[in-house]
Amino acid sequence: MLFQIKSYLQFLWHSKNEHAVHSPFVFSLLTKCFYDKKSKPEYAVLRKYRNSLLANYNTIEVTDFGAGSKVFKSNTRSITKIAKMAGISPKRAELLFRITHYFQPDSILEIGTSLGLATAALSLGSKSIGSKAKITTLEGCPNTMAIAKSQLQLFQFDNVHPIVTEFSSFLDDIQLQTLNFQLVYFDGNHSKKATLDYFELLLPTITNETVWIFDDIHWSPEMKEVWHIIKKHPKVTVTIDTFQWGFVFFRREQPKEHFIIRI
Repeated sequence: MLFQIKSYLQFLWHSKNEHAVHSPFVFSLLTKCFYDKKSKPEYAVLRKYRNSLLANYNTIEVTDFGAGSKVFKSNTRSITKIAKMAGISPKRAELLFRITHYFQPDSILEIGTSLGLATAALSLGSKSIGSKAKITTLEGCPNTMAIAKSQLQLFQFDNVHPIVTEFSSFLDDIQLQTLNFQLVYFDGNHSKKATLDYFELLLPTITNETVWIFDDIHWSPEMKEVWHIIKKHPKVTVTIDTFQWGFVFFRREQPKEHFIIRI
């Protein structure tokens, strides 16, 4: 906790808003997407999805393949507490909806389904533009995915393809090289080795329009180190650090720039 507080204070000291951004691409993203305060009808659906999970007091046995939890001491967890403590926040879910709507990706990969709160935002964001992008979402825990699948079916998010798998096994599949995920949301194993492995395994799939979002880049000293390594990679041109999320772009026409942005 002390590390995260220190990191956040450093973030606040260095962060800027759109007025300090001179890149047209990033300025447009901030003003038309990040800072869009208008209410959307889809937000009500996201609230309904979340509230239905918050009202579920059943417990499940969670299989954790990642770096562990800083919140839960036991692998027996109630659905309501997972939704409240471990799921994407309402504000972040709305932002993820806007990002999907803004970039209009045809194909999306989510690494770490959990209860499907972020998946719902991705699905709604693609449906809002009428494209209904295909969303592949990966989860290592079968019990957690069972809840997510039930929720996604209940809310008719029919453009989602859920897969129970260890992330590295899926990403290491040779067939992945033929896929083109225009948006990838990394919210799985928050360890240095795993995150860098996922990064390297997915690099062959990038295009000029690819958008990657890394969750919890200041979660631990390891994850902060991962973020610095990613920023320095020669194929990465633009990054945006919003404290919880790190955005990565591979736009060849962009000069290499790194932004620290308050949202």
